[in-house]
Amino acid sequence: MNLKTKSLHDFLKLIFAFTLVASVSGCATTARLQPIGDVQAVQAKNAELNEYEKQNWLHLDLKTDTIPGMSVDRAYSEIIKNRTGETVTVAVLDSGIDLEHEDLRGLFWVNSGEIAGSNADDDGNGYVDDVHGYNFLGDSYHEQLEFTRILQRNIGDDELQQAAKAKYDETYTESMQGIMQMRQIGQMLGEADSTVRQELGKDHYGQDDLMKLRSQGRASENHVGILMQMLSMEDSISTVMKMIDQGLEHYQNQIKFHLNVEFNGRIPVGDDPYDIDDQPYGNGNPMILVKEESHGTHVAGIIAANRTNEQGVRGVANNVRIMSIRAVPDGDEYDKDIALGIRYAVDNGARIINASFGKSFSPNAEWVYDAIKYAAEHDVLIVHAAGNDGIDLDDPANPNYPNDHMLAGVAEISDNVLTVGALTSGFGQGLVAPFSNYGRQNVDVFAPGAQIYSTMPEDEYEYQSGTSMAAPAVAGLAALIRSYYPKLTANQVKQIIMESGLSPDIKVQIGGEEESSVTLSEISRSGKIANAYNALIMADRVSRGKMRL
Repeated sequence: MNLKTKSLHDFLKLIFAFTLVASVSGCATTARLQPIGDVQAVQAKNAELNEYEKQNWLHLDLKTDTIPGMSVDRAYSEIIKNRTGETVTVAVLDSGIDLEHEDLRGLFWVNSGEIAGSNADDDGNGYVDDVHGYNFLGDSYHEQLEFTRILQRNIGDDELQQAAKAKYDETYTESMQGIMQMRQIGQMLGEADSTVRQELGKDHYGQDDLMKLRSQGRASENHVGILMQMLSMEDSISTVMKMIDQGLEHYQNQIKFHLNVEFNGRIPVGDDPYDIDDQPYGNGNPMILVKEESHGTHVAGIIAANRTNEQGVRGVANNVRIMSIRAVPDGDEYDKDIALGIRYAVDNGARIINASFGKSFSPNAEWVYDAIKYAAEHDVLIVHAAGNDGIDLDDPANPNYPNDHMLAGVAEISDNVLTVGALTSGFGQGLVAPFSNYGRQNVDVFAPGAQIYSTMPEDEYEYQSGTSMAAPAVAGLAALIRSYYPKLTANQVKQIIMESGLSPDIKVQIGGEEESSVTLSEISRSGKIANAYNALIMADRVSRGKMRL
């Protein structure tokens, strides 16, 4: 879809000014609803977010809260209210999910034709014991990155081998440097923290305590400096130390598994991952394998965490059943698993697929392209994370898989893929998350994706950042639309989300570069921030034939 011209934009604003009649699940309810319009006068929130705002900012409203959330709470209070929509199945194509989490329990898709533990394919769909989804990874967890596998296999494509080798060398160097840096920072921080705690006679301290020590000459400038710097980024030194430990573990795992050409993480699965016909494989248990396998649980919570149990977090959608499809390991996903995972979701009734993953090499991309087309033929919307490299996806030098254009230009192979970039909670120059990929042709819309609070394994909760968090926010919005306006097609839902978003006329930085200054329309197809309130209003008009896309 081409970017709207100014005249069309003005036309849509005029249309939005009319009185709307909200018709939900066959129960027509008259309401005077005006969409959120001009946001140019909104001033950035200067005060630090309080605890509630931090945990719920993706649900808040730009105009009333001066926080660039998706107006989810406002949509529920003013539009959805007590109405009952249809249940929508959303497939989370990801790592495993903690199916027993207190805030997700009872919200999973159930294959009524399957008998749990029967060790048989009771419903004849080709998958054994797939009660809540399917596990294409079996007992596998750690994996190589795709370019490492290309080097390991050496299939004879010289150009591909050279590109893989260049990426491998770059990543290996970064990982080794990362290990050294994490260790050095950890050592310096540990020494400074120990000295300051001894001087203060207490374990917990803040910047005021450090300033006092500095003025009294009781701590070195180096110690105070590093601690002040860390406390400007996080609330406590213990949190910083935890993050350093996590960073060190990440880089060590890169060397041990992701970049280890001798490692084969596929052995526990037992199939040939480069033979699409080598089936069946995997098992019917899409649970997490280890607690550290948290990504899918966090994503599921953003989409559908219980909104009424007064604990934990609230998902965007309230009528969702999550289908757990375990296909993304700790490392790069295999094209075979993604292609079959998409087909499994489509064949078993998913109306939306959340795809919070991606990679820069895809030796069997045609399998995934065919699966995407298959989903389009069956009216299934795929919501895909744009990626976290802070790069322009329109640049041919930055291939990103999966995609809906086959890297062949701007023409799309299907109309059912919605690619989402990530925003921060700060309305202003720093609105676009510095890690978020972007692209005027290849990123469709932006949504909250930085420091998003959601579910973690074993009834825990945590903040995580990434376009992996922005995609499920939009998948949840798509589920809301398909729940209350079930006759809308996947493409109509995609267009509604893109057309109904907010269009702030501000300049933003991209890729973490301070000198960059662009508008959202220069780095995405819609130039907009996804907004649940406006999307439901537009969905109503489109569903009743009062508006054409």
